Amino acid sequence: MLFRSPSHGVMDLDQVFSDIVTFIREDPQAQHKLIIGTDSQARDEVTYVTAIIIHRLGKGARYYYYRQAQRRVATLRQRILLETSFSLGVASKLTEMLSRRGYQGFNIEIHLDIGQNGDTRDLIREIVGMVSGSGFDAKIKPDSFGASSVADKYTK
Repeated sequence: MLFRSPSHGVMDLDQVFSDIVTFIREDPQAQHKLIIGTDSQARDEVTYVTAIIIHRLGKGARYYYYRQAQRRVATLRQRILLETSFSLGVASKLTEMLSRRGYQGFNIEIHLDIGQNGDTRDLIREIVGMVSGSGFDAKIKPDSFGASSVADKYTK
C-alpha cells in the first residue's frame, strides 16, 4: 500500500506513520487529531481514495492518500460499506502502530461520505454504528472533510 504526500511524494505506511510521529513531536503541547476518510467515484470502475490527515488544531495539517480502483459494485450501500471498511482497515493499522510507540488512546476520527441530505441518509445509523462499534469516532457531512474534501479531491 503506497500513499502519496503532496510534500513528500510516494510513501509506504511505515513512512507515513514516521512522518505523523515527527509532526506530533514538532509541537507536543498542541492538540492533534488523526483523521481517516475514504471517498469514491464511479465510472467504468470505481476509484477509491483513502486519506490520512494529521491535524494540529489551529496550526495546520499534513495529509497522505492512497488510491485504488476496483470493479463497479451493484449498489450505493455496497460502495459506502467498502469506503468505510477501507478507512477502518487503515485506522486499525495506525492504532496498532501508535500503541506500539506509546501513543495509546490517541483519538482517531473516521470521516464518512454520508449525510442527512441525499441518498446516503438511510445508511447513517448502520455505517456510524459500524465505525463506533470498531472503537473509532465517526463524523458525517458536513463535519467529514477528510472524506468529502481531501479524499474527494483525488478521486477525479
